[in-house]
Amino acid sequence: MNIYDTANRLAQEIKQSEEYTNYKMAKQTINLNNDLKNKIQEFEMARYDAQITQMQTGKEDQEKMQKMKDLYAELITIDDAKKYFEAETKFNIVIADVNRIIGEAIRDIMQ
Repeated sequence: MNIYDTANRLAQEIKQSEEYTNYKMAKQTINLNNDLKNKIQEFEMARYDAQITQMQTGKEDQEKMQKMKDLYAELITIDDAKKYFEAETKFNIVIADVNRIIGEAIRDIMQ
């Protein structure tokens, strides 16, 4: 068994998964609407900024967190954005699960 062949099969299975397909379609829908695309990018930048601040300081910046929450609250009322976030979450869960499984398999040498 070649580990690279297995990794390539896994990559193909991920690309054929419902979660991948739904996320890709949701991204394509968002990309057709420049205003919505820009709002989502603004939210993602605010989320990133809040996460970086928290990682660097060890605590949440309430102003940054509120900005992120406000942007999300506005976006979630838009059907295409809501579908996008739901698809993104489901896809990220699949990837996190795959990473967890691999991590558990090699945990004995990582400690």
